[in-house]
Amino acid sequence: MQQLKVHLVSFLIITLLLVPKTGSSQVNQQPGEEREITQQFRLEHLQEPQVNFVMVVAHRGAWQKAPENSLKSIEDAIELGVDMVEIDLRKTKDDVFILMHDITINRTTNGKGKVSDLTFGELQNYRLKYHEGGLSTESIPTLEQALTCAKGRILVNLDKSENYIQDIYPILQEYNMTKQVVFKGTHSVKAYREKFGSISDSIIYMPIVTKHIQEMNEYISDFEETIDPSAYEVLFANTQVEAFEYLSVIRKNGDNLWINALFPSHAANRTDKKALIKPDENWGWIIEKGATIIQTDNPEELIHYLKGKGLH
Repeated sequence: MQQLKVHLVSFLIITLLLVPKTGSSQVNQQPGEEREITQQFRLEHLQEPQVNFVMVVAHRGAWQKAPENSLKSIEDAIELGVDMVEIDLRKTKDDVFILMHDITINRTTNGKGKVSDLTFGELQNYRLKYHEGGLSTESIPTLEQALTCAKGRILVNLDKSENYIQDIYPILQEYNMTKQVVFKGTHSVKAYREKFGSISDSIIYMPIVTKHIQEMNEYISDFEETIDPSAYEVLFANTQVEAFEYLSVIRKNGDNLWINALFPSHAANRTDKKALIKPDENWGWIIEKGATIIQTDNPEELIHYLKGKGLH
């Protein structure tokens, strides 16, 4: 009888160890295995990093086959299985929010002039260009059109929007997307509270950690003790800069770590361009440093790489 009790206790202990903790979202995926990634799963990952998963953000949309910041680039990103699309905002002369990276429309359309000097009606006379310069049939979209396209299908990061958040928030409320859109910036906690006031606790705000931040430890600690962000974006030109030292700190805090593979100065020269040739030494290195969110110009290739590692 005593021996039976010992065996029973041992069985119960092993069983408890094998059961995931309540509230955890462990993902048991084998490399190369296909799985459905829902919008709800992405929202959960954004709030609390999920096990064995790296979120992919398409920089200016999936612009390899469609013009950057176009509705088609968002649709293509969704079709590829991208988790979040990064798009850029500008305001027209008549106060319409549109998708556009540059101050002018010279590079990305067949027109010329500053966005702020042109009305939305005037901008509709022009068409967006592909990255190699060819003209598409795509017109310049509004923020509302982009939100309609993305709602319930993909998360959104609104870049170049920091000065407009107070104006954008009511639009997000109207579309019921306040928890599906990410803003970011380098404000201190005090400046953040002062600038965004009553909505500062209602938006998803991602602090940026960069060499320009004074008193970096205090900067992160203040955010952790107040709004407790679910993610930080970290920029580090090399592994000697102070920002690099905070990669592990952010992950130990249980927060998402957003790293860009876009330009050499973003992640110690680990770029998409290099990753297409040596993925393990670039994307793999970024993941080893703790990235749970990667922004990329090559979302299709990155997703393929992550699936091969059982991370998407």
